[in-house]
Amino acid sequence: MKIKKTLERIPGGMMMVPLLLGVALNSLCPGASERFGSFTGAMLVKSAPLTILAVFFLCVGATIRFSATPYILKKGGALLATKIGVALLAGLVVAWLLGQGQVEGGLLAGMSVLAVVACMNDTNGGLYMALITQYGRKEDAGAYALMSIEGGPFLTMLTLIVINAAGFTMPGFPWEKMAGAVLPLVIGMILGNLDKDIRAFLGGGLPMLIPFFAFSLGAQMKFSDVYQASFTGIAMGIAVVAITGIALWTTDRLTGGTGVAGLAAASTAGNAAGVPAIIAAANPAYASVAPKATMIVASSVIVSAVLVPLVTAWWARRVNSAQMAEEQHARPVASNLVGRG
Repeated sequence: MKIKKTLERIPGGMMMVPLLLGVALNSLCPGASERFGSFTGAMLVKSAPLTILAVFFLCVGATIRFSATPYILKKGGALLATKIGVALLAGLVVAWLLGQGQVEGGLLAGMSVLAVVACMNDTNGGLYMALITQYGRKEDAGAYALMSIEGGPFLTMLTLIVINAAGFTMPGFPWEKMAGAVLPLVIGMILGNLDKDIRAFLGGGLPMLIPFFAFSLGAQMKFSDVYQASFTGIAMGIAVVAITGIALWTTDRLTGGTGVAGLAAASTAGNAAGVPAIIAAANPAYASVAPKATMIVASSVIVSAVLVPLVTAWWARRVNSAQMAEEQHARPVASNLVGRG
């Protein structure tokens, strides 16, 4: 049986299929954690996703390098600031409409500030690198070295704090909880930069951990959460590509790029699906919106993973066609100049 290859053919399959299996288990067999106990029960309790995510983000941190060239700082910093800025503006709009609650019914059921910020704050690094390798400039690939700072819940926490400071009734976070959320990432960064072998060792663990934290996250939800948040998640994924895509395309062009790198970054990272659970653990005020926010983010991951390559490829073809037209226009001019000489 080719289970792994089958999962890889499904968009976001390594995350979505285990997540839905966890949902199925919790829906059909509630209380399974107490019934099975031991190792099986430990995978199903509420704290299980946090434990696995702590290891996951430590591995993410190990892949982030401190060294960066001026171009990487310029390009990566510009795209990072744009991504966070768009997430903040979108969060402010939703906070103005909903406060700290969520849409309870209708087509946008489950929509909340937490869901919006978590979807928009983090870029799918693997997708970005793959698209840049195929369609973009080699130097733009290094920009993700700085953009990878988005990984984890810390910037989402900061965004929510800024929204609160703007006058909206969003609950804050104790500094100890914020430090606890970022510590695994920081420890991973330190270890990865001190020893390249540790960086390779920890970085290699990232793909393996995804289905495990996805399953544990799913085990905290029921099919009613999936159903109510499914359309919202699809709409959110389209919004991420459209809204952040336009902003990132503009930033890329203004910083001397072709726009390909900006569009390639207009996605939601797979690890962002774990952020709502971490936010809820750091501040129980978000506990009521976290389950549906998790499902919305997971759906946005899949939708953006499908749309971003299509949009990026379309724009790359336009860029290449324009460059070829300019070259063909320049050749007769050059030939005439040679002939006259």
